[in-house]
Amino acid sequence: MKTKALRLYGVNDLRLEEFELPPIKDDEILVEVISDSVCMSTYKAASLGPNHKRVPDNVAENPTIVGHEYAGNIVQVGKNHQDKFKPGMKFAIQPALNYKGTLWSPGYSYPYCGGDMTYSIMPAEVMECGCLLDYHGVAYYKASLAEPMSCLIGGAHANYHTRPGVYTHDMGIVEGGKVALLAGAGPMGLGLIAYLLNCDRRPSLFVVTDIDDARLARAEHLFPVEEAAKKGITLKYVNTGKCEDPVGELKNIAGGDGYNDVFVFAPVRQVVEQGDAILGRDGCLNFFAGPTDSKFSAMFNFYEVHYGSHHVVGTSGGNLDDMRECLDMTAAHQLDPSVMITHVGGMNAARETILNLPKIPGGKKLIYTHIDMPLTAISDFAKAAETDPRFGDLDAICKAHKGLWCTEAEEYVLKHW
Repeated sequence: MKTKALRLYGVNDLRLEEFELPPIKDDEILVEVISDSVCMSTYKAASLGPNHKRVPDNVAENPTIVGHEYAGNIVQVGKNHQDKFKPGMKFAIQPALNYKGTLWSPGYSYPYCGGDMTYSIMPAEVMECGCLLDYHGVAYYKASLAEPMSCLIGGAHANYHTRPGVYTHDMGIVEGGKVALLAGAGPMGLGLIAYLLNCDRRPSLFVVTDIDDARLARAEHLFPVEEAAKKGITLKYVNTGKCEDPVGELKNIAGGDGYNDVFVFAPVRQVVEQGDAILGRDGCLNFFAGPTDSKFSAMFNFYEVHYGSHHVVGTSGGNLDDMRECLDMTAAHQLDPSVMITHVGGMNAARETILNLPKIPGGKKLIYTHIDMPLTAISDFAKAAETDPRFGDLDAICKAHKGLWCTEAEEYVLKHW
Protein backbone atom coordinates (compact mmCIF):
# COMPACT_ATOMS: atom_id res chain seq x y z
CA MET A 1 0.00 0.00 0.00
CA LYS A 2 1.23 3.49 -0.83
CA THR A 3 1.42 6.18 1.84
CA LYS A 4 2.19 9.87 1.75
CA ALA A 5 4.32 10.98 4.70
CA LEU A 6 6.39 13.82 6.09
CA ARG A 7 9.81 12.27 6.64
CA LEU A 8 12.66 13.58 8.77
CA TYR A 9 16.15 13.28 7.23
CA GLY A 10 18.15 15.67 9.40
CA VAL A 11 18.22 19.12 10.99
CA ASN A 12 15.24 21.05 9.57
CA ASP A 13 15.15 18.55 6.72
CA LEU A 14 11.52 17.47 6.37
CA ARG A 15 10.32 16.03 3.05
CA LEU A 16 6.78 15.20 1.98
CA GLU A 17 7.12 11.96 0.03
CA GLU A 18 5.05 9.09 -1.30
CA PHE A 19 6.34 5.54 -0.97
CA GLU A 20 5.26 1.92 -0.62
CA LEU A 21 4.68 0.44 2.84
CA PRO A 22 5.87 -3.12 3.42
CA PRO A 23 3.27 -5.81 4.24
CA ILE A 24 2.47 -5.89 7.94
CA LYS A 25 3.84 -8.67 10.14
CA ASP A 26 1.77 -10.86 12.44
CA ASP A 27 2.48 -8.56 15.40
CA GLU A 28 1.80 -5.27 13.56
CA ILE A 29 -1.32 -3.25 12.68
CA LEU A 30 -1.97 -1.06 9.64
CA VAL A 31 -3.89 2.15 10.34
CA GLU A 32 -5.25 5.06 8.35
CA VAL A 33 -4.30 8.40 9.91
CA ILE A 34 -6.98 11.08 9.69
CA SER A 35 -5.80 13.88 11.99
CA ASP A 36 -2.62 14.96 13.74
CA SER A 37 -2.28 17.95 16.08
CA VAL A 38 1.14 19.56 15.93
CA CYS A 39 3.19 19.58 19.12
CA MET A 40 6.12 21.83 20.00
CA SER A 41 8.04 18.62 20.65
CA THR A 42 7.77 17.84 16.92
CA TYR A 43 9.34 21.22 16.14
CA LYS A 44 12.16 20.39 18.55
CA ALA A 45 12.71 17.01 16.86
CA ALA A 46 12.80 18.64 13.41
CA SER A 47 15.16 21.40 14.54
CA LEU A 48 17.55 18.97 16.23
CA GLY A 49 17.36 16.01 13.85
CA PRO A 50 19.70 13.21 14.95
CA ASN A 51 20.76 15.31 17.97
CA HIS A 52 17.32 14.71 19.49
CA LYS A 53 17.29 11.84 21.98
CA ARG A 54 14.31 10.13 20.32
CA VAL A 55 15.59 10.45 16.75
CA PRO A 56 17.96 7.70 15.48
CA ASP A 57 21.53 8.66 14.55
CA ASN A 58 21.14 7.21 11.05
CA VAL A 59 18.04 9.22 10.17
CA ALA A 60 19.72 10.59 7.02
CA GLU A 61 19.85 7.07 5.55
CA ASN A 62 16.68 5.78 7.26
CA PRO A 63 14.26 8.70 7.61
CA THR A 64 11.57 8.64 10.29
CA ILE A 65 8.00 9.95 10.32
CA VAL A 66 7.08 12.98 12.43
CA GLY A 67 3.85 13.66 14.35
CA HIS A 68 2.68 11.88 17.50
CA GLU A 69 -0.74 13.34 18.39
CA TYR A 70 -2.82 11.42 15.90
CA ALA A 71 -5.97 9.40 15.39
CA GLY A 72 -7.70 7.46 12.66
CA ASN A 73 -9.05 4.07 11.62
CA ILE A 74 -7.64 0.56 11.91
CA VAL A 75 -7.33 -0.96 8.43
CA GLN A 76 -5.61 -4.34 8.81
CA VAL A 77 -4.73 -6.38 11.91
CA GLY A 78 -1.89 -8.90 12.19
CA LYS A 79 -3.02 -12.28 13.46
CA ASN A 80 -1.42 -11.80 16.89
CA HIS A 81 -3.84 -8.96 17.69
CA GLN A 82 -7.07 -10.04 16.03
CA ASP A 83 -8.70 -10.94 19.34
CA LYS A 84 -8.59 -7.29 20.47
CA PHE A 85 -8.52 -5.08 17.37
CA LYS A 86 -10.73 -5.17 14.26
CA PRO A 87 -10.66 -3.30 10.95
CA GLY A 88 -12.88 -0.23 11.11
CA MET A 89 -12.21 0.56 14.77
CA LYS A 90 -11.19 4.14 15.56
CA PHE A 91 -7.97 4.59 17.48
CA ALA A 92 -5.91 7.05 19.48
CA ILE A 93 -2.29 6.53 20.48
CA GLN A 94 -0.20 7.15 23.58
CA PRO A 95 3.27 7.77 22.04
CA ALA A 96 5.19 7.62 25.34
CA LEU A 97 5.94 3.89 25.09
CA ASN A 98 8.86 3.72 27.54
CA TYR A 99 9.55 0.39 25.89
CA LYS A 100 12.23 -1.61 27.73
CA GLY A 101 13.98 1.56 28.84
CA THR A 102 14.34 3.01 25.34
CA LEU A 103 13.25 6.47 24.18
CA TRP A 104 11.85 5.22 20.87
CA SER A 105 8.47 6.73 20.16
CA PRO A 106 5.98 7.04 17.29
CA GLY A 107 6.46 10.39 15.62
CA TYR A 108 10.20 10.44 16.24
CA SER A 109 11.87 7.09 15.82
CA TYR A 110 10.13 4.84 13.29
CA PRO A 111 10.33 4.65 9.47
CA TYR A 112 6.67 3.65 9.05
CA CYS A 113 4.94 4.96 12.17
CA GLY A 114 3.92 8.56 12.77
CA GLY A 115 1.09 11.06 12.61
CA ASP A 116 1.98 13.05 9.50
CA MET A 117 1.22 10.27 7.04
CA THR A 118 -1.86 8.85 5.36
CA TYR A 119 -1.28 5.19 6.33
CA SER A 120 0.95 3.99 9.16
CA ILE A 121 2.20 0.68 10.55
CA MET A 122 2.00 0.27 14.31
CA PRO A 123 5.04 -1.73 15.45
CA ALA A 124 4.63 -4.60 17.91
CA GLU A 125 5.78 -2.61 20.93
CA VAL A 126 2.89 -0.13 20.62
CA MET A 127 0.39 -2.93 21.24
CA GLU A 128 2.67 -4.70 23.74
CA CYS A 129 2.72 -1.54 25.85
CA GLY A 130 -1.05 -1.11 25.56
CA CYS A 131 -0.57 2.23 23.78
CA LEU A 132 -2.96 1.67 20.86
CA LEU A 133 -6.29 2.75 22.31
CA ASP A 134 -9.82 2.11 21.09
CA TYR A 135 -11.69 5.40 20.59
CA HIS A 136 -15.49 5.49 20.73
CA GLY A 137 -16.04 9.17 19.96
CA VAL A 138 -17.11 10.72 16.66
CA ALA A 139 -14.53 13.43 15.90
CA TYR A 140 -11.00 12.30 15.09
CA TYR A 141 -9.40 15.58 16.16
CA LYS A 142 -10.63 15.08 19.72
CA ALA A 143 -8.74 11.78 19.86
CA SER A 144 -5.66 13.56 18.47
CA LEU A 145 -5.90 16.04 21.33
CA ALA A 146 -6.16 13.26 23.91
CA GLU A 147 -2.35 13.17 24.13
CA PRO A 148 -1.85 16.84 25.13
CA MET A 149 -4.97 16.66 27.30
CA SER A 150 -3.54 13.59 29.04
CA CYS A 151 -0.53 15.73 30.05
CA LEU A 152 -2.89 18.18 31.75
CA ILE A 153 -4.87 15.40 33.43
CA GLY A 154 -1.61 13.84 34.61
CA GLY A 155 -0.56 17.19 36.04
CA ALA A 156 -3.78 17.46 38.04
CA HIS A 157 -3.38 13.92 39.34
CA ALA A 158 0.29 14.51 40.26
CA ASN A 159 -0.50 17.20 42.82
CA TYR A 160 -0.39 15.83 46.35
CA HIS A 161 -1.17 16.81 49.91
CA THR A 162 -0.04 15.56 53.29
CA ARG A 163 -1.76 14.61 56.52
CA PRO A 164 -0.21 15.88 59.77
CA GLY A 165 1.44 13.03 61.61
CA VAL A 166 0.49 10.48 58.95
CA TYR A 167 3.16 9.65 56.40
CA THR A 168 0.93 9.29 53.37
CA HIS A 169 0.18 11.55 50.42
CA ASP A 170 -3.33 12.24 49.16
CA MET A 171 -2.97 12.46 45.37
CA GLY A 172 -4.71 15.07 43.23
CA ILE A 173 -5.95 18.58 43.89
CA VAL A 174 -7.89 19.22 47.09
CA GLU A 175 -11.54 18.48 46.36
CA GLY A 176 -13.55 21.59 47.17
CA GLY A 177 -10.31 23.51 47.67
CA LYS A 178 -8.81 26.64 46.13
CA VAL A 179 -6.93 26.51 42.82
CA ALA A 180 -4.92 29.22 41.05
CA LEU A 181 -3.81 28.82 37.43
CA LEU A 182 -1.08 31.36 36.67
CA ALA A 183 -0.38 32.47 33.08
CA GLY A 184 -3.27 30.18 32.25
CA ALA A 185 -5.21 31.72 29.34
CA GLY A 186 -3.16 30.05 26.61
CA PRO A 187 -4.12 26.83 24.79
CA MET A 188 -2.84 24.43 27.45
CA GLY A 189 -4.31 26.55 30.22
CA LEU A 190 -7.69 26.45 28.50
CA GLY A 191 -7.37 22.67 28.38
CA LEU A 192 -6.79 22.54 32.14
CA ILE A 193 -9.76 24.83 32.77
CA ALA A 194 -11.94 22.51 30.69
CA TYR A 195 -10.77 19.52 32.70
CA LEU A 196 -10.98 20.97 36.22
CA LEU A 197 -14.47 22.35 35.59
CA ASN A 198 -15.73 18.95 34.49
CA CYS A 199 -13.73 16.24 36.28
CA ASP A 200 -14.89 14.41 39.40
CA ARG A 201 -12.50 16.31 41.72
CA ARG A 202 -13.36 19.99 41.45
CA PRO A 203 -12.26 23.07 43.39
CA SER A 204 -14.65 25.49 45.07
CA LEU A 205 -12.56 28.51 44.00
CA PHE A 206 -10.73 28.63 40.67
CA VAL A 207 -8.70 31.72 39.78
CA VAL A 208 -7.17 32.07 36.30
CA THR A 209 -4.54 34.75 35.69
CA ASP A 210 -2.81 36.18 32.63
CA ILE A 211 -1.38 39.53 31.55
CA ASP A 212 -3.24 39.65 28.23
CA ASP A 213 -6.80 41.04 28.30
CA ALA A 214 -7.70 39.47 24.95
CA ARG A 215 -6.68 36.00 26.08
CA LEU A 216 -8.55 36.41 29.37
CA ALA A 217 -11.63 37.65 27.52
CA ARG A 218 -11.55 34.60 25.24
CA ALA A 219 -11.15 32.29 28.25
CA GLU A 220 -14.16 33.90 29.95
CA HIS A 221 -16.17 33.66 26.71
CA LEU A 222 -15.43 29.94 26.52
CA PHE A 223 -15.86 29.31 30.24
CA PRO A 224 -18.36 31.83 31.67
CA VAL A 225 -18.31 32.35 35.41
CA GLU A 226 -22.08 31.79 35.47
CA GLU A 227 -21.71 28.28 34.05
CA ALA A 228 -18.99 27.44 36.57
CA ALA A 229 -21.23 28.68 39.38
CA LYS A 230 -23.87 26.13 38.38
CA LYS A 231 -21.28 23.47 39.23
CA GLY A 232 -20.51 25.01 42.61
CA ILE A 233 -17.28 26.65 41.46
CA THR A 234 -16.43 30.33 41.93
CA LEU A 235 -14.43 31.12 38.78
CA LYS A 236 -12.49 34.38 38.52
CA TYR A 237 -10.25 35.85 35.82
CA VAL A 238 -7.51 38.27 36.88
CA ASN A 239 -5.07 40.34 34.80
CA THR A 240 -2.11 40.38 37.19
CA GLY A 241 -0.28 42.81 34.89
CA LYS A 242 -2.74 45.47 36.01
CA CYS A 243 -2.45 44.74 39.75
CA GLU A 244 -0.23 46.93 41.92
CA ASP A 245 0.23 43.99 44.27
CA PRO A 246 -0.63 40.75 42.41
CA VAL A 247 0.21 38.52 45.38
CA GLY A 248 -1.92 40.58 47.74
CA GLU A 249 -4.80 40.67 45.27
CA LEU A 250 -4.75 36.91 44.71
CA LYS A 251 -4.52 36.16 48.44
CA ASN A 252 -7.44 38.49 49.13
CA ILE A 253 -9.55 36.59 46.59
CA ALA A 254 -8.67 33.39 48.47
CA GLY A 255 -9.77 34.91 51.78
CA GLY A 256 -6.24 35.68 52.88
CA ASP A 257 -5.14 32.12 53.61
CA GLY A 258 -3.74 31.16 50.22
CA TYR A 259 -4.38 28.36 47.72
CA ASN A 260 -4.29 24.59 48.10
CA ASP A 261 -3.09 24.08 44.52
CA VAL A 262 -1.24 26.48 42.22
CA PHE A 263 -0.42 25.66 38.60
CA VAL A 264 2.32 27.66 36.87
CA PHE A 265 2.00 27.63 33.07
CA ALA A 266 4.88 29.94 32.11
CA PRO A 267 8.60 29.30 32.68
CA VAL A 268 9.07 32.81 34.06
CA ARG A 269 10.85 33.34 37.37
CA GLN A 270 8.46 36.09 38.48
CA VAL A 271 5.44 33.85 37.89
CA VAL A 272 6.98 30.92 39.76
CA GLU A 273 7.77 33.14 42.74
CA GLN A 274 4.27 34.59 42.62
CA GLY A 275 2.91 31.04 42.78
CA ASP A 276 5.09 30.26 45.79
CA ALA A 277 3.91 33.39 47.59
CA ILE A 278 0.19 32.58 47.31
CA LEU A 279 0.37 28.98 48.55
CA GLY A 280 -1.63 28.19 51.65
CA ARG A 281 -0.72 25.61 54.27
CA ASP A 282 0.19 22.26 52.67
CA GLY A 283 -0.01 24.05 49.33
CA CYS A 284 1.24 22.27 46.22
CA LEU A 285 2.85 24.25 43.40
CA ASN A 286 2.70 22.43 40.06
CA PHE A 287 5.37 23.74 37.70
CA PHE A 288 3.82 22.63 34.42
CA ALA A 289 5.65 24.87 31.94
CA GLY A 290 8.69 23.21 30.37
CA PRO A 291 11.63 25.65 30.17
CA THR A 292 14.23 25.50 27.38
CA ASP A 293 16.91 26.86 29.72
CA SER A 294 18.44 23.89 31.54
CA LYS A 295 19.54 26.23 34.35
CA PHE A 296 16.16 27.89 34.87
CA SER A 297 15.57 28.56 38.57
CA ALA A 298 13.55 30.71 40.95
CA MET A 299 13.47 31.60 44.63
CA PHE A 300 11.32 29.42 46.89
CA ASN A 301 10.39 30.20 50.49
CA PHE A 302 11.92 27.36 52.51
CA TYR A 303 10.64 28.80 55.77
CA GLU A 304 7.17 27.88 54.48
CA VAL A 305 8.46 24.53 53.23
CA HIS A 306 9.35 23.70 56.83
CA TYR A 307 6.55 25.38 58.76
CA GLY A 308 3.81 25.56 56.14
CA SER A 309 4.41 22.23 54.37
CA HIS A 310 4.70 23.96 51.00
CA HIS A 311 5.90 21.67 48.22
CA VAL A 312 6.51 21.48 44.45
CA VAL A 313 5.66 18.91 41.82
CA GLY A 314 6.35 18.76 38.10
CA THR A 315 5.23 16.40 35.37
CA SER A 316 6.12 15.91 31.72
CA GLY A 317 3.45 14.01 29.82
CA GLY A 318 0.63 11.77 30.95
CA ASN A 319 0.25 8.02 31.27
CA LEU A 320 -2.16 5.49 29.80
CA ASP A 321 -4.73 6.00 32.54
CA ASP A 322 -4.72 9.76 31.89
CA MET A 323 -5.20 9.10 28.17
CA ARG A 324 -8.08 6.70 28.80
CA GLU A 325 -9.72 9.18 31.16
CA CYS A 326 -9.57 11.86 28.47
CA LEU A 327 -10.96 9.57 25.78
CA ASP A 328 -13.76 8.36 28.05
CA MET A 329 -14.73 11.90 29.10
CA THR A 330 -14.58 13.10 25.49
CA ALA A 331 -16.74 10.24 24.20
CA ALA A 332 -19.25 10.93 27.01
CA HIS A 333 -19.33 14.67 26.08
CA GLN A 334 -17.97 15.58 29.51
CA LEU A 335 -14.81 17.17 28.09
CA ASP A 336 -14.27 19.18 24.92
CA PRO A 337 -10.61 19.82 24.02
CA SER A 338 -11.66 22.02 21.06
CA VAL A 339 -10.63 25.12 23.03
CA MET A 340 -6.99 24.28 22.30
CA ILE A 341 -7.22 24.51 18.48
CA THR A 342 -6.72 27.82 16.65
CA HIS A 343 -5.47 26.74 13.18
CA VAL A 344 -6.41 24.00 10.71
CA GLY A 345 -4.65 22.79 7.54
CA GLY A 346 -3.90 19.84 5.29
CA MET A 347 -0.86 17.66 4.73
CA ASN A 348 0.55 20.20 2.27
CA ALA A 349 0.84 22.67 5.19
CA ALA A 350 2.44 20.28 7.69
CA ARG A 351 6.10 20.92 6.83
CA GLU A 352 6.01 24.71 7.06
CA THR A 353 3.77 24.56 10.12
CA ILE A 354 6.25 22.38 12.01
CA LEU A 355 9.37 24.27 10.99
CA ASN A 356 7.83 27.67 11.84
CA LEU A 357 5.73 26.65 14.83
CA PRO A 358 7.24 29.10 17.38
CA LYS A 359 6.51 31.98 14.99
CA ILE A 360 2.85 31.12 14.45
CA PRO A 361 0.65 32.70 17.14
CA GLY A 362 -2.31 31.01 18.76
CA GLY A 363 -2.89 27.54 20.10
CA LYS A 364 -2.78 24.05 18.61
CA LYS A 365 -2.42 23.55 14.86
CA LEU A 366 -4.47 20.68 13.46
CA ILE A 367 -3.47 18.78 10.30
CA TYR A 368 -5.78 16.55 8.27
CA THR A 369 -3.49 14.18 6.44
CA HIS A 370 -5.68 13.24 3.44
CA ILE A 371 -6.38 16.77 2.23
CA ASP A 372 -4.61 19.80 0.79
CA MET A 373 -5.57 22.96 2.64
CA PRO A 374 -3.47 25.99 3.64
CA LEU A 375 -2.91 26.36 7.36
CA THR A 376 -5.61 28.86 8.31
CA ALA A 377 -6.57 30.43 11.62
CA ILE A 378 -10.19 29.78 12.56
CA SER A 379 -10.52 33.53 13.14
CA ASP A 380 -9.43 34.12 9.50
CA PHE A 381 -11.98 31.80 7.87
CA ALA A 382 -14.21 34.71 6.80
CA LYS A 383 -11.30 36.44 5.09
CA ALA A 384 -10.16 33.18 3.45
CA ALA A 385 -13.68 32.82 2.02
CA GLU A 386 -12.92 35.71 -0.36
CA THR A 387 -10.80 33.30 -2.42
CA ASP A 388 -12.34 29.97 -1.41
CA PRO A 389 -16.06 29.97 -0.55
CA ARG A 390 -15.71 26.74 1.41
CA PHE A 391 -14.09 28.76 4.19
CA GLY A 392 -17.31 30.76 4.43
CA ASP A 393 -19.19 27.59 5.30
CA LEU A 394 -16.52 26.66 7.86
CA ASP A 395 -16.70 30.14 9.35
CA ALA A 396 -20.46 29.82 9.85
CA ILE A 397 -20.12 26.36 11.38
CA CYS A 398 -17.44 27.46 13.86
CA LYS A 399 -19.23 30.68 14.80
CA ALA A 400 -22.22 28.57 15.76
CA HIS A 401 -19.89 26.79 18.24
CA LYS A 402 -18.40 29.81 20.06
CA GLY A 403 -15.78 30.21 17.32
CA LEU A 404 -14.36 26.75 18.03
CA TRP A 405 -13.41 23.87 15.78
CA CYS A 406 -16.05 21.18 16.11
CA THR A 407 -17.30 17.82 14.84
CA GLU A 408 -19.41 19.47 12.14
CA ALA A 409 -16.41 21.44 10.88
CA GLU A 410 -14.30 18.28 10.70
CA GLU A 411 -17.02 16.44 8.80
CA TYR A 412 -17.30 19.36 6.36
CA VAL A 413 -13.58 19.42 5.68
CA LEU A 414 -13.33 15.66 5.17
CA LYS A 415 -16.25 15.80 2.73
CA HIS A 416 -15.46 18.98 0.77
CA TRP A 417 -11.68 19.04 0.71
